[in-house]
Amino acid sequence: MSSVEDIAFFEQIADEIALKGWFVTDSFVGESLLDGLIQEASSYWEEGEFSKAGIGTGVQLQLRPEIRTDKIHWLDEHQLTPLQQQYWDRIDLLRQTLNRTLYLSARSFEAHFAVYPEGSFYKKHLDQHQEVQHRLITCILYLNSDWTDADGGKLRMYHNSENEAEYTDIMPLMGRFICFRSDQVLHEVLPSGRERFSLTGWLRRESLI
Repeated sequence: MSSVEDIAFFEQIADEIALKGWFVTDSFVGESLLDGLIQEASSYWEEGEFSKAGIGTGVQLQLRPEIRTDKIHWLDEHQLTPLQQQYWDRIDLLRQTLNRTLYLSARSFEAHFAVYPEGSFYKKHLDQHQEVQHRLITCILYLNSDWTDADGGKLRMYHNSENEAEYTDIMPLMGRFICFRSDQVLHEVLPSGRERFSLTGWLRRESLI
């Protein structure tokens, strides 16, 4: 995309987030970057670089397998690979647009590769922690080839917190990107029928407490 196309695209994302709280697209990154990120995630997984994901943050972090059973590998923004830096740079353009159009105060980005082994899930939740409210926008890039409906693992986006019957299911197709308000959009990951990879991150502000 040219810079003009980028601006229009990111403003479209901002408009959708303002309207309904979330946005999904299959054209956020190019094929070469996507293929490289898939290879990196697979290499980390094969080398045993993932660990069990927990609930909460800081001293309140705890493993709760009845709530989530995925595994994660955090990325260090100071030691990014060239491919990860490309993705970071694109996310930063999105951050600047959302700050300008939605009056957010996002200053940084944090992210990890995530894998849901067969049978794994994550029950309904918000991404913004109650104790440390620094996550503003959740950004997820899916890294799964040949994903089918029978593989499960859909991201269920609830339209409101009052009615569980109103939701949209997002299939984690390769290259699909979704972003949404971390403090407003309840969501869950339905049980996955096979290994399910993503690059998941959050646009953050400075902690309020």
